[in-house]
Amino acid sequence: MSVNLDVILRNLDYLLWGRTPEGELGGLLLTVLMAVASGLLALGGGVLLALAAWLWRGWTRRVLFAWASVIRGIPLIFVIFWMYFLLPALLGGDVPSAVSVVLALAWFSAASVMHSTLAGLDALAVGQAEAGVAAGLSRGQVLRWILLPQALANLVPSFVGLFVGLIKDTSLAFIVNVPELTTVASQVNNRTQLYPAEIFLFIAALYFILCCGLSAAARLLAGRTA
Repeated sequence: MSVNLDVILRNLDYLLWGRTPEGELGGLLLTVLMAVASGLLALGGGVLLALAAWLWRGWTRRVLFAWASVIRGIPLIFVIFWMYFLLPALLGGDVPSAVSVVLALAWFSAASVMHSTLAGLDALAVGQAEAGVAAGLSRGQVLRWILLPQALANLVPSFVGLFVGLIKDTSLAFIVNVPELTTVASQVNNRTQLYPAEIFLFIAALYFILCCGLSAAARLLAGRTA
């Protein structure tokens, strides 16, 4: 079986950044940007929700846990469809497909970030919070200055793992025609109709390199944290 790499070389620019020179982001570049944007939103939102669940127990925590359970129990592809169709209706205007996918990924992943962060906070010694309160700090100050920095440092590898998952999940943007890496690879394949194995093996290799690089970074961070 012969392997034709010429199809990759001829379309390499398009696979890597799509029509970015014409003003439309695409390809691997759009995949990375979407993963970074959704990861930052999920991280910020999930940490804030975890802080709320830690500070206000009772009904607040129950409601947040119920929301997280519902989100985590729904296939991500449904969340993407909801965002894609509902956001324009709610906002009364067009919403770029890439933006709707980023918001869907962030909303879906924020539930996992909340659970991870809250678990990291609860894993810390109870005596630290009690000592902070005894020293005259409020519960919010104890959380901000004593507990949260420790929990976040311990959770860095987990957050990197979440980002690895987001990179792979961006491929689902294919269903709403966002020109990310999987979409442009399908376009190249539909145009050539001859070398699907070469094209999609190359795309798989790009995903593999990205995810393995981030996993290695997570191990390095974990070692330095330890």
